[in-house]
Amino acid sequence: MADPESYRPARQDIPTDPGVYRFRDEYGRVIYVGKAKNLRNRLSSYFAPPHALSPKTRAMVTTAAGVEWTVVGSELESLQLEYTWIKEFTPRFNIAYRDDKSYPYLAVTLAERVPRAQVVRGEKKKGNRYFGPYSQAWAIRETLDALLRVFPIRTCSQGVYRRAEQSGRPCLLGYIDKCSAPCVGRISAEDHYALAEDLCRFMAGHATPFIKELQRQMQEAAEAMDFETAAARRDDIAALEKAFERNAVVLSDSTDADFFALAEDELEAAVQVFHVRGGRIRGQRGWVTEKVEEADGGRLLEQLLEQVYGETATDAAESAEAAAPTVPGGSKHRPSAELAYREDAIPRTVLLSEPADSTDRLEEWLSGLRGSRVSIAVPQRGEKAHLMETVQENARQALKLHKSRRAGDITTRSASLQELQEALDIPVPLMRIECYDISHVQGTNVVASMVVFEDGLPRKADYRKFSVTGEAARDDTASMYDVISRRFRRHLEEQAERQAAGPRTGQVEAGTEAPERARFAYPPSLVVVDGGPPQVAAAARALHDLGIEDVHVVGLAKRLEEVWVPDDEFPVILPRASQGLYLLQRIRDEAHRFAITFHRKKRSSAMTVSVLDELPGVGPAKQKALLKHFGSVKKLRAARVEDIEQVPGFGRTLAEKVAAALQAAGDAAAPAVNMTTGEVLP
Repeated sequence: MADPESYRPARQDIPTDPGVYRFRDEYGRVIYVGKAKNLRNRLSSYFAPPHALSPKTRAMVTTAAGVEWTVVGSELESLQLEYTWIKEFTPRFNIAYRDDKSYPYLAVTLAERVPRAQVVRGEKKKGNRYFGPYSQAWAIRETLDALLRVFPIRTCSQGVYRRAEQSGRPCLLGYIDKCSAPCVGRISAEDHYALAEDLCRFMAGHATPFIKELQRQMQEAAEAMDFETAAARRDDIAALEKAFERNAVVLSDSTDADFFALAEDELEAAVQVFHVRGGRIRGQRGWVTEKVEEADGGRLLEQLLEQVYGETATDAAESAEAAAPTVPGGSKHRPSAELAYREDAIPRTVLLSEPADSTDRLEEWLSGLRGSRVSIAVPQRGEKAHLMETVQENARQALKLHKSRRAGDITTRSASLQELQEALDIPVPLMRIECYDISHVQGTNVVASMVVFEDGLPRKADYRKFSVTGEAARDDTASMYDVISRRFRRHLEEQAERQAAGPRTGQVEAGTEAPERARFAYPPSLVVVDGGPPQVAAAARALHDLGIEDVHVVGLAKRLEEVWVPDDEFPVILPRASQGLYLLQRIRDEAHRFAITFHRKKRSSAMTVSVLDELPGVGPAKQKALLKHFGSVKKLRAARVEDIEQVPGFGRTLAEKVAAALQAAGDAAAPAVNMTTGEVLP
């Protein structure tokens, strides 16, 4: 591990110009690339005292062995150079978005001499066109089957194609007119390539010209009384319309835009993008990234746009030649200007769920790539904002799915439990973990939650809720001490009861009632508290006071995801991609969710308490009658006994009791307080 002071440059040697910097490790490998408006200010921040750095930044600077920088003329140039270097060096400490490859795409292999349409998953190859992704493989297969009526390009594998060439006989698809059979020369390679381009153009959203052309052909055939051809064109039109309608209209106008939405937690972020062309969703993509560097949502979106559109521009340039195969005669077949629809890859409008960093520079950069003005905005209202909500929900679900897959994998769970046990130096397996969280608003309605994970999975039947009152509610540490004491005191009582009852042996007769299950089951191997050293110390003190020594305690601090152990001056820093840290985070988040739910319910009940609840002999029905008659409690307080007698169900005696109770309550009433803000109301 290197000491950052060993390679720290003198502050006066660092320029104040905009530029791009690179950190290298001891082997000369680039491990981080960044850009800055002011290189001196940015680089100086990396050499602050280690305890002042975030764990991720501290790991980067201690891994590095040197830093170098390049001064550029503007912030736009720094953005472009940063992207180029990240793409070239793939630094380990830079954020890298991984494309979601779990969904199928329709691929047209335009890089081949005789293009092929196929359903694929996984890595994308340069020179090919991809459409999708589709949520189900059968959806794209049905679409492709319908399109082959009008665009009969080959779908067979290379082996099947070669065998057909050698035998001189096409496959079954050639006989049923689902393939134009270039393998046996029914169509030239050049014409077949043009057919594949037409299919790509249709899938890219340019469907109207094809449908209009087929309608014209159908009309001409009908006028010539060639009803067989007219019926074939009619069926072709129906097939295209069916395929075209699979993409629902989402915007009322012909909008071309990409919608990017972000969902994140402390360790990972998920991004979803909907590609809208002509008011219709033409594609959807998703990425999940580990937050290697310290970055907020704006920085994450900035880096995503750099990566997505930078690769798009690079792929377009590199595939221009590759996508033009050699056709018979040795010439290159290049798409016509009408088919050059790659500009759709960078639309006129890019919409984000939250503002990105350096928006002005990004707009300038994207405008240069597209060749015309590109605007970046955050939709605030209307149909675009509504669609953005849908995209953001997809991002949240993608992050949730990513985490649940990680948690649901038994191998991953076992590895996380083992890793956590070793990192915390706990001698026993972590079969049961309990996590506690305190929730309140400015000290009111204090509650706590206890969630249980067994074998890395939640055991919701053992979840518990606690109400904290009195002296225990004065602060979080007192509340934590109280809750831990109550939980484990009850455990000790149950343990004593079982020992007093003696061992249960012998056969149990049929129909014998099963013993009542213990309220808190058995004790955990590990107690996790949401918080830092004060909360950990309070939990450890509660266990010590009860004489419990075989339960280990740790705390997970939310800001930097540090793991605190009792009586340790420094926290345990688990690796950023640690399976154990993911498990702790998931347990802590579940405890927080459970506590917040209970707190909101309790606060809602407290805020609906009325002075009418204290009136003698007045139940819910009579309370409702009083409010209906007088309209408000204020008017009821001012009412005379005779007025109260007019309410249905109230006699003289009850009316006098109500009036006396209201007067006494008014005399002794404390100032009204807003339970949410603590504000004293007039």
